[in-house]
Amino acid sequence: MPRNFIRGTLPKENESHLCRMEPVAKERGTTENGGSSSTREQRSSCASLKMFLVALSFAYFAKALSGSYMKSTITQLERRFDIPSYLTGVIDGSFEIGNLLVIAFVSYFGAKLHRPKIIAMGCVLMAVGTFIIALPHFLIGRYKFETSIRSSVNSTNNLSPCPARLLSPSALASGDPLSEAPSTGTVGCEGESNLSMWIYVFLGNVLRGIGETPVQPLGISYIDDFAREENAAFYIGCVQTIAVIGPVFGYLLGSLCAKIYVDIGFVNMESITISPGDARWVGAWWLGYLIAGVITLLSAIPFWFLPRSLPIPSDRGPAQCTPERTSFLKDSPLLEHKYQADEPAGFLEMAKDFIPTLKTLLGNPVYFIYLCVTIIQLNSLIGMVTYKPKYIEQHYGQSASKANFLMGTINIPAVALGIFTGGLLMKRLKLSIMGAAKFAFGTSLIGYFLSLFFFVMSCENVKVAGITLPYNRLDGVSYEERSVFSACNSDCVCSGRDWDPVCGENGITYVSPCLAGCQTSTGSGKNTVFSNCSCVVAAGLSSGNLTASVGHCPHRDDCDRVFPYFLALSVITSFIISLGGTPGYMVLIRCIKPQLKSLALGFHTLSTRTLAGIPAPIYFGAIIDTTCLKWGQKRCGGRGACRIYNTTAYRIAYLGLTMGLRTVSFLLCILGFVLLKQHLQREECSTHRVANGGAELEALRKEEVLASNSDQSLQTSTTDYNSTERETRL
Repeated sequence: MPRNFIRGTLPKENESHLCRMEPVAKERGTTENGGSSSTREQRSSCASLKMFLVALSFAYFAKALSGSYMKSTITQLERRFDIPSYLTGVIDGSFEIGNLLVIAFVSYFGAKLHRPKIIAMGCVLMAVGTFIIALPHFLIGRYKFETSIRSSVNSTNNLSPCPARLLSPSALASGDPLSEAPSTGTVGCEGESNLSMWIYVFLGNVLRGIGETPVQPLGISYIDDFAREENAAFYIGCVQTIAVIGPVFGYLLGSLCAKIYVDIGFVNMESITISPGDARWVGAWWLGYLIAGVITLLSAIPFWFLPRSLPIPSDRGPAQCTPERTSFLKDSPLLEHKYQADEPAGFLEMAKDFIPTLKTLLGNPVYFIYLCVTIIQLNSLIGMVTYKPKYIEQHYGQSASKANFLMGTINIPAVALGIFTGGLLMKRLKLSIMGAAKFAFGTSLIGYFLSLFFFVMSCENVKVAGITLPYNRLDGVSYEERSVFSACNSDCVCSGRDWDPVCGENGITYVSPCLAGCQTSTGSGKNTVFSNCSCVVAAGLSSGNLTASVGHCPHRDDCDRVFPYFLALSVITSFIISLGGTPGYMVLIRCIKPQLKSLALGFHTLSTRTLAGIPAPIYFGAIIDTTCLKWGQKRCGGRGACRIYNTTAYRIAYLGLTMGLRTVSFLLCILGFVLLKQHLQREECSTHRVANGGAELEALRKEEVLASNSDQSLQTSTTDYNSTERETRL
């Protein structure tokens, strides 16, 4: 009776402070079920936590490599499929759409099933989705970029790039000059398929997102369930560090493939007049997806051989409890849910319990504020990372290959080192929940102030006649296609929609040889030289007939001086911000009840992907599109990919949106600290009640032992008395 009284009076929220009793897994194999002793030892070795850590780290590496390679091909996909930035944002966000479809159910039901095998099936789906992304390359025709050079490779004397004007010069002012010459990109359009091939990339990325769903929530909760409590943060930090190493190889793979022409092996490279630094260049984007798919498929193999559960560490098992307390806890209704969570249950029973469990989770104010803060910060982070290579390309005049190389060799390793160092510091300093929250907030705030210096690391717009620089050499930015026409090219029938840049001797880029007023050309391919260009005028002269070469002019000297400082500051801020990654993640895990861990991690991932991963690339891309100065032309007509941006507007939109979102998140952090402090105070009170309950339980146990001893003594005395009385009577 007293024992039942104590069992009923212990508060339910204190069950996390009691000794946790784990059921013996079926896979451990008794003598009746299992085979020989050597077989059991082999299974135990295969089921070790280190084995699972290696397998999970490789899966994290594979999925991170594929994800980073997707971001490294943003500009390649834009140019290959002639789509604006917001559509590439839709493609990038389709990965999160795949997660959204299944993550809540995988996180909740998967925690009750065979977690390693579910992760293995997810890796297989990721591999299939990655292969589908590369499929359009084998279905679509050869890539044909817009160009006005129609000569053969072996020709040395080419046709004039400036066809004679058949209309009167007055038509330039009264008519539409853009219609006087058809765009060269429309040639051969009749056989082009009407199907948008980027749909395949979209669907493949959705499938890749579905496959990635179980890896993080089930993998992290698996580690936290079977690792020692003091080592859990370190192990998770190691796994996340490996996950950050994946993007290093992803961006390096993107850099390598961006150097290779998209139709390598099917075209004569001597006939290609563009270089990797050209806005029309498309690399072998499909090749990297085939490589990433094979790696992802290999990562699924180890999980098929791992058991459902691992050996329980001594600090979480029954060894900490006395036999009496073990018996009490095993029978206690307080831990009934904990035991049932690890045992198979019916689907309908789990489904009925889903909504009440979710309400309990969202009723935790600390978890809810943490969720809001991370959603806003991830909007900033995802938008920034997605378009950072493109920002480096457009703002600092670097090629896509070099931008990806720098991201992979400089920026990403700094993030990996920061995450690993953060987990190590948390273990060495033995940070509490409040200490970890303060540490994460402090590092993020320092990185925020350092990032403000990016605004002053600016470059001037590229000098392009008729777009960023009028023909009369006055400063200004033009958004009208009519501005590319001038008196110097009035004798030529030119299209204002083509983008075939040439670099004049005066250091100014012209949209095409025709618009530069060039009369003749010599050479072939990349060595073509245009002569007698009436618009290419040297400084200080009113007229001239200088030459022009293929491609845009080299970038500005001021950018070459600023770019190293940009890279250095980028590395420093990435390292400092990532220091708080692991401590901040541990705040999420420790502020919830153990039995809600998998659901909390899954719902956190669901919310961030839905409200950050999907919309961030889209609206970042849409805002970037507003800064475009010159759009490309599709082969069958219509607006294609952007060729040149307004550098100043791009910088303000890109950096301003990133920093604005982070500012809002810091304001919510203040409320989060208040709620976290109240949460910890309640936990201390609960711990104190549990301690009193334990002392009461121990006193009760002693009373029961004394009562039992008294009963035995009384029975012994009665027996002795009866024996003596019988002897006396005899």
